[in-house]
Amino acid sequence: MTKPTVEDLTKANTDAITKSTDASNAAVQELAKAYQELAARNAKNLTAAIKALSGVKSLAEYAELQQKLIKDGIDAAVSDSQHIAKLTTAVFAAAFEPVKKQIEAIQETGRP
Repeated sequence: MTKPTVEDLTKANTDAITKSTDASNAAVQELAKAYQELAARNAKNLTAAIKALSGVKSLAEYAELQQKLIKDGIDAAVSDSQHIAKLTTAVFAAAFEPVKKQIEAIQETGRP
């Protein structure tokens, strides 16, 4: 087995970093899109909640609607935070996977 040359290692490392950067950019764009959609959905939900609350006819109806809105809000927040957490994990995985593979290849075979 021949040892990799400096040029081979440099090219392989550069390729890994390029792939990492490209994957990171795509993942960050997806994450930004998810945050934009979340903000738009929250604004729409807030508008609907204010409209619904302004139309109540009694204190009992107000309390019932308020409880429903709180429950729905908590459910949405949990779901949204899980989705954002998965996307954030994907960003880091995408960013580091090509570099990780390059490091493993060098460690295992001494070649890029």
